[in-house]
Amino acid sequence: MKLTPSPLHPEFKLGVLGGGQLGKMLALAAGNWHLPLYVLDSDKGFPAGRVTPFFTEGNFKDYDDVYRFGRQLDVLTIEIEHVNTEALHQLEKEGLTIHPAPAQLDIIKDKGAQKLFYKEKEIPTAPFRLFDDEEAVRQAVARGEIAFPFVQKSRTAGYDGRGVSVIRDAAGLEGLLPGPCVIEEQVDIDKELAVIVARNAHGETKAFPAVEMEFNPEANLVEFLFCPAAISPELEARAEALAIEVVKAYDICGLLAVELFLDKKGELLVNEVAPRTHNSGHHTIDSCYTSQFEQHLRAVLNFPLGSTRMKAPSVMVNLLGAEGHAGPAAYEGLEDCLAIEGVHIHLYGKAMTKPFRKMGHVTIVDERLAGAKAKARKVKELLKVVSR
Repeated sequence: MKLTPSPLHPEFKLGVLGGGQLGKMLALAAGNWHLPLYVLDSDKGFPAGRVTPFFTEGNFKDYDDVYRFGRQLDVLTIEIEHVNTEALHQLEKEGLTIHPAPAQLDIIKDKGAQKLFYKEKEIPTAPFRLFDDEEAVRQAVARGEIAFPFVQKSRTAGYDGRGVSVIRDAAGLEGLLPGPCVIEEQVDIDKELAVIVARNAHGETKAFPAVEMEFNPEANLVEFLFCPAAISPELEARAEALAIEVVKAYDICGLLAVELFLDKKGELLVNEVAPRTHNSGHHTIDSCYTSQFEQHLRAVLNFPLGSTRMKAPSVMVNLLGAEGHAGPAAYEGLEDCLAIEGVHIHLYGKAMTKPFRKMGHVTIVDERLAGAKAKARKVKELLKVVSR
């Protein structure tokens, strides 16, 4: 039987499936401990390939690639849910420590299974029905079983705003997404919130302060994120407690990003979760005592969890590819933004831009949230990702 060296031992190997921006920022956090991060993704030119020499080119959706990669490791984690879990189940049987566990991933990467999980665990979520395909949805509408407006979500492969369609009327049925899906009643939303919670194998849990998200209406991507959220202390405590309830229900070690709807009646509903570092936690790098990336490492390595307290209020701006631009990336307004106090620019290093592609993020910290918001609007106006 293989003896696993202790974390931070020179021979210890921690791996991650996925080498995008999340893998890059995870590798940067691991570098503070001189902990090498082993990465599997299809191209060394991806963001993580610039910051770790331990990059294996392969497909994290392919059984053989995932299995071979995992065999060399002591602990394996992810930066994206859509990975080959059959290989992970086999690696787990052979004794590899995997966080989150493949059984949990099987639930979370299927939005229909997620919704059934919440129903079984009596976790509040929007009313829903599951359908095999878009034609079954049309038939249910014709029978009067579904009322407009409603939200359709593809059960698998949705990511960064893809796989979600809001159907407002009969004409909108032409825009139904193909394949198995979840149909939800459209919630009368007051705010969209998120709480990132961490849990280690000892059962210790810690939640970051709730954040409020403002979405780009075209791309369905977060455009601005505000921390702290403009909610009462009582509601903040409820959101944090709900996130902890969810991470315990899943029995997850690592991070869980819990996206929440706050409806007009003041009720909190779980929208969906991501069992990894998440866009709604990028601000923590600059604004909290522990970043989400260090916290994820602490959790999967079963270290004590770090403080989640804010150092200062913050706003995060997602840096998206400009409309009408596709090709080699260039950045306009970078120097002007760097001249603004409290502005922290994080570029992901993606060589090619296209409209609404996540190319980086900017965190603005200030003594007052209002001040951070004003600077964030200025950054949004100045900083553009265009093609050369």
